Amino acid sequence: MRSIVIAGTHSGCGKTTVTLGIMAALRKKGLAVQPFKAGPDFIDAGLHRLVADRPSRNLDLWMCGQDYVTRCFRRHAADADIAVIEGVMGLYDGDRSTASLAALLEAPVVLVVDAYGMAESAGAVVQGYTEFGMRDADCALKFAGVIFNRVASESHFARLKDSVRTVPVLGYLPREMDFEIPHRHLGLTTAGENPLALENLNKLADTVMRYIDIDTIVRKADIPGRGKYHREGASDVRKARRFKLAVAYDKAFSFYYEDNLDLMRDAGAEIIRFSPLADPEIPGAADGVYIGGGYPELHAAALSGNVSMRESVRAWVDAEKPLYAECGGLMYLSRGIRDFDDRFFAMAGVFPFRTRMTKKPRLGYREILLNDDCIIGVRGERCRGHEFHYSEIDELRITDCGLRNEKREDAPGQVYLLTDSGGKVFPVEGYRYKNTLVSYVHVHFGSNRRIAEHIAGFIKGERTS
Repeated sequence: MRSIVIAGTHSGCGKTTVTLGIMAALRKKGLAVQPFKAGPDFIDAGLHRLVADRPSRNLDLWMCGQDYVTRCFRRHAADADIAVIEGVMGLYDGDRSTASLAALLEAPVVLVVDAYGMAESAGAVVQGYTEFGMRDADCALKFAGVIFNRVASESHFARLKDSVRTVPVLGYLPREMDFEIPHRHLGLTTAGENPLALENLNKLADTVMRYIDIDTIVRKADIPGRGKYHREGASDVRKARRFKLAVAYDKAFSFYYEDNLDLMRDAGAEIIRFSPLADPEIPGAADGVYIGGGYPELHAAALSGNVSMRESVRAWVDAEKPLYAECGGLMYLSRGIRDFDDRFFAMAGVFPFRTRMTKKPRLGYREILLNDDCIIGVRGERCRGHEFHYSEIDELRITDCGLRNEKREDAPGQVYLLTDSGGKVFPVEGYRYKNTLVSYVHVHFGSNRRIAEHIAGFIKGERTS
């Protein structure tokens, strides 16, 4: 099983561009590439899918733990020629870093170094990173080599290469390269907006194949002694299609952990995609609804203008049918969104609060303790997820509409007790109204394997305990 980790010295050093370029080059050579993303990122994973033509999987040690991450990796890499894992932040950043993941999976590391503004000093940077990663004999990293980004010229690269003594230099990407992925407030443009045209991908692949030694990367990725993965009981994993789950998926809503959808399929779901932007109503065959995150604020006018869909969602909730929504889904189920330009757009109006865009993000890992039974579990259960959003609930409206005074019949209950990865306690979250649950937290169903079964049972009217 071949695998490689593309890691960086820091965020913004170019590892996403290098990762996409290596994937594109490998595919151009005829290899089947299975992409992975370290951490909870949705956008990079979506871009991986565009390039590799396979869903990218998030490998997150904090949310899901070592056993789940290892199983996920081996399961999805098993039928590919090579697995390419894009790291997160700098190589050693965080308690459960890219380095920790690489050591767990025994995958060689390709270090990406931004060479802008330095030459021979690059040797010291590379030596520091490689020696730091080899200090622990029990989990020492294996380095396949280094790739330099933003190199000014061949002579600049020669100076960089001559300075490196500890690992192979695999090549570089030139500074003046005609390839860029548009950005916005949550990061890169999403895959749903098709920011990687085929022509540009071909150019990127050709550039990588010209300047980077892809054959050596493939050779270094071949780890001897790692047997093929055998998925026990694979033929029995997919249960009979017992219910239909309508999943909102369009330019406004596309942030889903791919494993969440797989776990729902394993629990008996047939996934039906629908568009709150374009479709007139929730699919008639649906038994339950899942609305994930995305960029509803960028499409607020169109979402607001689709009145029949908004009415369909309200009618669904009022009929006490099951619905689960996260982040952007929460915003859509609110009374409305006030965007960055202070314009207000009415939304589905299920919950009696508004949301508004802010200049500062709220982000970080979250652990959830359920203080009541709900669609994702029963009181006392725990699960983990992540927040990353530039919006907030209007606090004045929370008080006015009774979220803290549940004597009102239409006041939602709050069922989440939240802490971050360090144990800091957050205000109560997770808003429930009838059989609908919304939250800003993107829950990874792999953090508690019972979540998918709970949702399936809830949808089918089989309450679990």
